[in-house]
Amino acid sequence: MDRSFREAPGFIIRSAEAGDAGRLARLAESTFRAAFGAMNTFEHMAVHCRDNYGEQIQAAEISDPELLILLCEHGEQLIGYAQLRWGEAPACVAAGSPGELQRLYVDGEWHGMGVAQALMTASLEAMRQRGADQVWLGVWEHNPRALTFYRKSGFVAVGDQTFSLGGDPQRDIVMVRQC
Repeated sequence: MDRSFREAPGFIIRSAEAGDAGRLARLAESTFRAAFGAMNTFEHMAVHCRDNYGEQIQAAEISDPELLILLCEHGEQLIGYAQLRWGEAPACVAAGSPGELQRLYVDGEWHGMGVAQALMTASLEAMRQRGADQVWLGVWEHNPRALTFYRKSGFVAVGDQTFSLGGDPQRDIVMVRQC
């Protein structure tokens, strides 16, 4: 697969490589904390971040053939990323070959500048290249900004699932769209 997916004014989106693990770990944790830290306990956030965003964890995810991580950069600065996964989907997702948009986060300084939309476009393109017929995602029911963005991107709610945030069970809305 081509290393660079697309260029847009001021930034580029490309596939993550092994050497990106440290920068990705820092961005993944900081954007997750920015999005959810104020609405969750420090303890639950600490456990979740420890278990999901360390450099070694990111290195393993970058090398996993069932995952694709797209990075968005502005110069040398990592400003956003998306993580795609192929495989199992919840029962409410009626797809022959589902792909999951597992994560899509943008640094707060870049909100409203087209980065999320560019990552979404690149993610859908990668899903089509990999043969997915539907893309699904889980989004926290208390995340109105993300819910609005996904609806504008053509996703519709089809069910729900439980997401464990550091041991705290939370409700995610499962959304899908055709590839």
